[in-house]
This record gives sequence, structure tokens and C-alpha cells, in this order.
Amino acid sequence: MGAPSTHDHHADGLGAPAVVEVADGVFAYVQPDGSWWINNTGFLVGRSGVVAVDTCSTERRTRALLDAIGLRSPQPIRTLVNTHHHGDHTNGNSLLPEATIIGHARCRDAMLRSPIGGASAVFPGIEWGDVELSPPFVTFEDRIDLHVDELHAEVHHIGMPAHTVGDAVVWLPSASVLFTGDLVFNGGTPFVLMGSVAGALAALDRVRRFGAQTIVPGHGGVCGPEQIEVVAGYLRFVQATAEQAKAAGLSPLEAAREADLGEYAQLLDAERLAGNLHRAYAELDGAAPGDPIDVGAAFADMIAYNGGRPLRCLA
Repeated sequence: MGAPSTHDHHADGLGAPAVVEVADGVFAYVQPDGSWWINNTGFLVGRSGVVAVDTCSTERRTRALLDAIGLRSPQPIRTLVNTHHHGDHTNGNSLLPEATIIGHARCRDAMLRSPIGGASAVFPGIEWGDVELSPPFVTFEDRIDLHVDELHAEVHHIGMPAHTVGDAVVWLPSASVLFTGDLVFNGGTPFVLMGSVAGALAALDRVRRFGAQTIVPGHGGVCGPEQIEVVAGYLRFVQATAEQAKAAGLSPLEAAREADLGEYAQLLDAERLAGNLHRAYAELDGAAPGDPIDVGAAFADMIAYNGGRPLRCLA
């Protein structure tokens, strides 16, 4: 890491983000502790410009990211790729006014329906700062390729609703590095309320096929392909819990409260189980992946699982 930036002094006690060079000129920006609204980003440094992968949830956090990029390259950020629409990965887009913003078509559509600050009722006290909604204005359906000098980057739509309805990954074949967005969590509970449990499992099959040696997950430390299996195991646990509990007449909240998390008990944000079960129940009822469900009810159950307290968020 280089010297800390002027925006790295967090009052949350989590410490400064880590900048990890995962290949020559390819950096992961890892924010501890990876819980609600505290995401990872990345950037690719070229001789005449930088490609960024995602921004952050608040002005403060995004400016710290920009400071970190500036320590490694004086060149402008010419391109920004959004892996999906969630605000922890996109709220800071407006702080890169000269960048071409690229995302899947459904990522753009979902952002236009998701105003910044819309989650404040669930996550009170977040200081969003001076950020404005800035969705991708270059969209793609299946794949778009980027070139950073000799480095070739492939941006792939994952093919189905998974974490969200418009997830994309950034694959660097020559470096065997894959930026997965929130298809992979490391140390945190996977979350598929706005996508699909079955779709997320299918998406992980596609993620495996890239054969990446290094994975930059959406949250948590840089990892290897073994983390794919942890996420897949958790999603199968959600499906099995839903099948058994729904047959027994339990609500998603009741099922979450009775579930034995076992090996997943150490993951951050365990209350996401209640939200994931809402999605799994809908799929058992025949809902297609990504079909709208009552997200408000799901978050209410997550808060109830959390003892009625607001969900922990240090963004």
C-alpha cells in the first residue's frame, strides 16, 4: 500500500482500505469489513488512462478510492464498469464525471428505479454526501471488451438473475483475475433477495468456468476459486432450509430463527438468511428468477431477526 489518503481517516474503527496489486497494473481496493454498504472495487492502470470497476456507497468512501487510484496513476479515469446496480457499488459514479460508465442494460434500468438514499429507512444515519444518480450510459447485453494498453478485459453479463437481475463480471484472461461483483462474498453472508437463489447457483457454474486463479469478490478479501464453493454451499443450505420449513408451514422469519447456521454462523450479516428465504420461498411457489417480490417485508423480517435493531452498517 501507498501512503494513506486524506479521505482514509475513518471514524468507524474499521481501518483504511487495502490496495492489493493482483496482477501487473491491476488493483483490488478492499474495504474492511465488507459488511452492509462496504464494498470492494478495483482499477486497471494504463499508460494513458485508468479503468475503474465500481465505485463506493458514499462520497467519503468514493473520494478515498479516487485518492488511492491517484497514488498509483496520474492518468484520468476514462472508463468505469458497474458490476451491478446496488448503491454500494454505484452511488459514487457521479464523482467520475469524465468517465464513460458501462453496465448491463438491466443494471441501468434497475439504477433508474433506485434513488440514492432510498435505503435510509432501513439504514439510518448514513452520510451519503454529495453524490447523484449516474447510471451507465453505455450498455451491453452479453459481452463488451475493453483494452488497457496490452491488457484485454472482457466484461460478461452472467446470463441470468443471480445477486441482481443485471450482474456482470470483469475477466482478465492473461492475468487469470476475475472481478465478480457480489456473485462472490468472502466472509460475508451471500445475498440474493433481488435476484435468485437458483440463478445464483447457476451463475457460480459460469464463474467456475472462467478458471480464475484470483478472484476479487464484491465484499471481503481477495481470494481463490475455493470461495466459490463456500458461496454455493450456503445457497444450497438456503434452498434446503426453505424446502423443509415451507413444507412445515413456517414463515421465512420463523425458518430463519429456527435454522442452524452451522459452518455459516461466522459470516457477517447473518440476518440476510431471512431475506434469502423470502426469495427461496417465492421460487418454490413458482416465481421466475428475478421476479418482483415484497422486498420491504423481507427487510422487515431481517430487522426482526436482528432483534428489532437496525441492521449494522458502518458506511
